[in-house]
Amino acid sequence: MTDPQIGILMLGIFILSIFLGFPIAFTLMALGIAFGYFAYFDSGRMWRAYDRLVEQGAEGWEVWQAYFEGFLNNRIFDLFVNQTYSVMANEVLTAVPLFLFMGYIVERSNIVERLFSTLYIAARRVPGAMGVAALITCTLFATATGIVGAVVTLMGLLALPAMLNARYNNAFASGVICAGGTLGILIPPSIMLIVYAAATGTSIVRLYAGALFPGLLLAGLYISYIVIRSILQPSVAPKPTDDEVGDVPYSRLLLMILTSFVPLAVLILAVLGSILFGLATPTEAASAGALGGLALSAIYRALTWDKLRDSVYLTLKTTAMVCWLFVGSWTFSSVFSYLGGEHLITEFVVGLDLNVITFLILAQLIIFLLGWPLEWSEIIIIFVPIFLPLLDIFGVDPLFFGILVALNLQTSFLTPPMAMSAYYLKGIAPPSVNLVDIFRGCMPFLFFVLVAMVVLYVFPQIVFWLPDTVYG
Repeated sequence: MTDPQIGILMLGIFILSIFLGFPIAFTLMALGIAFGYFAYFDSGRMWRAYDRLVEQGAEGWEVWQAYFEGFLNNRIFDLFVNQTYSVMANEVLTAVPLFLFMGYIVERSNIVERLFSTLYIAARRVPGAMGVAALITCTLFATATGIVGAVVTLMGLLALPAMLNARYNNAFASGVICAGGTLGILIPPSIMLIVYAAATGTSIVRLYAGALFPGLLLAGLYISYIVIRSILQPSVAPKPTDDEVGDVPYSRLLLMILTSFVPLAVLILAVLGSILFGLATPTEAASAGALGGLALSAIYRALTWDKLRDSVYLTLKTTAMVCWLFVGSWTFSSVFSYLGGEHLITEFVVGLDLNVITFLILAQLIIFLLGWPLEWSEIIIIFVPIFLPLLDIFGVDPLFFGILVALNLQTSFLTPPMAMSAYYLKGIAPPSVNLVDIFRGCMPFLFFVLVAMVVLYVFPQIVFWLPDTVYG
């Protein structure tokens, strides 16, 4: 077998290992080191010290020690150590644990329940008011946390029972929460975009600016669907009675908004604004956001030792997962490229004689399919870098490609049979809500994700206008 063929075999074994359920980060490291040992095998270099001792006529333990040390004198181990150090010292990734900590501490500050109640009362005259309130709450909370499972689970505990008690259709209510919970990986400050920036070398500031309007576009499409369907099919979201809504004075409503919506919105806007306008780096803004999250938790009297400890533990756990995925991915991809596997894939795709649009559709279709067995972090860190050499060939801006990927990955959480948002929600939903209902509720929102992608294909300036205007 030629080296490129061995590289493709390496990729095939990795994909098979995923479906067999092996831990992905450690599988990447194991395959990278195993195939790298073969790729970088150089007996002359590895046993140079041993050969020198033999030439000098040395004998005994010193010679045997040099012989056994030769097995470890392979350049793959140097590469692995350097990649590990590079990941741990990456300044872009420093923002990940800080944003995670901000999200986890906000999740435990009891602000979400107040926010949902306030938004529902404020929008009580809007068709599908509770659905609209749930989606906006999901959007704000997802933006603050960026953790899909946490948002869907918490909103499933808070909003889903309230929607069901208000006689909302099971599928409709479930779809709203699942779709709203995934928006955090698209709307800045998104952890997914930080990981994409680190994996591809794209400016995180420009990524945040480019993702803002597409994220708001998708959220707007979701809200429009909720309102229009509630008008056309009132049975899925019945209007509340006067007894259910109650008569809340505007002064009290204003106070509720000031104490629930405004603090979280100010925190998010302060973090995002300081990044977009160059007042702080993403890491500095994330540090301020983490401090702001602690302050909010203290103001709402939810800052206890147990909650702080849990937030720190979950932050460390998720950060370690991301970092070791990077270590494994970069080791794997370095060996894969050295063997010529990346060049072989590039030649194959170029040989298909695609134009830009067909290439983008093919790339997004592959990412869509990968979203079934894999998490977004694994797709971004492992597979997106394979497309990077092709972006230059087809003249695709990595910024635009990244936003399309972020939009596309919404589908990985909503598409049966591996829709993780549906499983998160099913885990805490009442027995009356079955998995088929949740899948059925996700499908219309999946359609609007595809609509948003088509809109970006047709009008790419939705992505480029803000970063070009602000940064030139």
